[in-house]
Amino acid sequence: MDTQTRREFVITASAMIASAAFTQAATGRQRAMKQRVFVASGAKDGVLAFDWDGTRGELLPVGRAAEMETVDWLALSQDKKFIYAACEVESFNGRATGVLASFAVEDAKLRQLSARNSASKGTCHCAVNATGAVLVAADYGGGSAASFAIRDGVLSEVVWSEHYTGTGPNRERQEAAHAHFAGFSPDNRFAYVNDLGGDVIHIYAVDTATAKLTKAGEYKSAPGAGPRTLRFHPNGKVGYSVNELNSTLDVLTWSKADGGLSLIERHELLPAGSTAPRWACDTVITRDGRFVYVAHRGDDFILSMRADVATGKLTPMERTPAGGKIPRSFTLDPTERWVLVANQKSDYVSVFARDAETGLIAKTGKNFVVATPMSIVFL
Repeated sequence: MDTQTRREFVITASAMIASAAFTQAATGRQRAMKQRVFVASGAKDGVLAFDWDGTRGELLPVGRAAEMETVDWLALSQDKKFIYAACEVESFNGRATGVLASFAVEDAKLRQLSARNSASKGTCHCAVNATGAVLVAADYGGGSAASFAIRDGVLSEVVWSEHYTGTGPNRERQEAAHAHFAGFSPDNRFAYVNDLGGDVIHIYAVDTATAKLTKAGEYKSAPGAGPRTLRFHPNGKVGYSVNELNSTLDVLTWSKADGGLSLIERHELLPAGSTAPRWACDTVITRDGRFVYVAHRGDDFILSMRADVATGKLTPMERTPAGGKIPRSFTLDPTERWVLVANQKSDYVSVFARDAETGLIAKTGKNFVVATPMSIVFL
């Protein structure tokens, strides 16, 4: 091989090595950018797994992750090792109750660890506390709540339960108690259950060692409001209660001393003069606390609101179409550059770009087929 040929060979080989290294690095970056997502299906699909492409804002189907039917909600443990599911089945173990199930997260699959009867029918929501030791669940149809102890992801039988008896002035929707949400305080010491039927948020002290709840107070919404969900601002001082039946949002101060909630301000979610159904849904808050978003069904939109980080008070900005019918729940991806909306009656998850600086959501997005999507969880 002459000098010129050797030189050309070395240059070509070097280019091939560099190209291979670049391709390998690019593939590594692509893999790093993909993240596992689980979507609860209210149909027979149970829980579905997807890979999330955060560069393009796309969901890539992986397959069925868990074979549970009618999954209304998914709750992820803080260490991301376990997922808990609230399943609105008609009966379980020969009893007329829903199911609370737990799973170990193993890549694209969820390995079932336990399944327990809830307190009654219509199990629609659950939440796991920050230590991963307590699960609280809400039963809409039966108007009840229950707590469970957790050991290594395995649920105990019901430790505590309460069947509510409250009613409200809305004769069609508040003929009985309807527990719709369970959650925990910013310091993990209190649990909250929103009773849409009784216009009340029940407040409990939590014994983390036993998972037992003890009544600590309550917050009464406006008559006929129907409090559906409660989310806390990152400042640890303020909570937001979405009232489904009158389409309002209560901004509440949170008392660290006793877990109490007090009204600061109330926002109408529908524009003035609107005749749309009053069917408000849920709230999502950015990690920096600068923006709060509220989903509304019926006319199907997401309301963007600017938050005062210190006080939690809100200034409405604009309403954006949810991309489909009945936005049951929604979430931000880990970068907070994208909004994912579970459009229950359209059978797809809609994805919208989000401007992190202005907080505004794009008017149009992409749709990804999911049978009756109810809840979305990022690992």
